[in-house]
Amino acid sequence: QVQVVESGGGLVQAGDSLRLSCTVSGRRFSTYIMGWFRQAPGKERDFVGSVSQRGDETIYADSVKGRFIVSRDNAKNTVYLEMTSLKPEDTAEYYCAAKLGRWDDSWLQGNYDYWGQGTQVTVSS
Repeated sequence: QVQVVESGGGLVQAGDSLRLSCTVSGRRFSTYIMGWFRQAPGKERDFVGSVSQRGDETIYADSVKGRFIVSRDNAKNTVYLEMTSLKPEDTAEYYCAAKLGRWDDSWLQGNYDYWGQGTQVTVSS
């Protein structure tokens, strides 16, 4: 069974930076497209960013473009979400997910096969 575990969340101030990590169990990590999603209180879960299997392609939601970076280390079975210039509206539960298959639909959360439990990020003003 594949396990996805996020870490690194916390309470920060506006303008700060924070890095989330996500580790995936098993030997197939390098075959997964990895995505980050977030859910703010009272809102639906939204796409944040994703990275291709080799880490050479990324896409981002407009709301985080230029501030967040998704990267991966296949040797460590880990994907990262580097967040800079954080804003109060970035406050949310952040989820990591893994999928097989096509890259061009990696922004669709319904296509992901494995999900973590989430890590909370709170940005104070």
